[in-house]
Amino acid sequence: VQLVESGGGLVQAGGSLTLSCAVSGFPFDDFAIGWFRQVPGREREGIAEISNRDGTTNYADSARGRFTISSDSFKNTVTLQMNDLKSEDTAVYYCAAEYGWPAHPLSVDSYDYWGQGTQVTVSL
Repeated sequence: VQLVESGGGLVQAGGSLTLSCAVSGFPFDDFAIGWFRQVPGREREGIAEISNRDGTTNYADSARGRFTISSDSFKNTVTLQMNDLKSEDTAVYYCAAEYGWPAHPLSVDSYDYWGQGTQVTVSL
């Protein structure tokens, strides 16, 4: 099982970034993919997740209205489109996979497989 994030970088406040999570090693359509982020010294937090089976999505309040998660089963890729970025969005972003649907929404403990992360930095 492998998840590889890409698309992080430096962006000005108000700008946009698109993160991608390329997955391999498991049946893509049977899994849910979540995006999480972590700032040094703070707990990892869930921000969005999607079911590859039926397209169900779930967002944290901090992401709703600004971020969009989508899934492409042909490319085995899940994308997180982030708009109107704020300085508080600065973090390392991780994608994670869980068979079916996570037992608890946007919970770190509900996901079994993780990528290595990609840094997103939003400057003022």
